[in-house]
Amino acid sequence: MIQLTRLNRTSVTVNSDLIKLIEQSPDTVITLVNGEKLLVRETIPEILDRIVQFRRSIIASGSLPDLLTDPAPIGPTSPASPPRKAGI
Repeated sequence: MIQLTRLNRTSVTVNSDLIKLIEQSPDTVITLVNGEKLLVRETIPEILDRIVQFRRSIIASGSLPDLLTDPAPIGPTSPASPPRKAGI
C-alpha cells in the first residue's frame, strides 16, 4: 500500500497492485483495475518510486512465502481435489 495526496490535500492509501494506469495531464490521474479514478498531487516518478519502495520493503521483511522450499500442492494431490475412482 502506498500513501498519496488527493488534490484537496487529504491523504489516501492505495493498493499499488490495483493500479492499472497512471496519466499526467497536468494533474496525475490513477486508474484502478475496477475503473475508479483518483486525482493526486504526486507526479508519476514519485508514485513509481513509492511503489518500488513498498515492494522492496515487502521483500526485505521476508513475509513472502519461499516457493522453492515450500511449494503449495498443485493438481490431484491438493486437498481440494477429490480422489479419482478407478474406471471412471
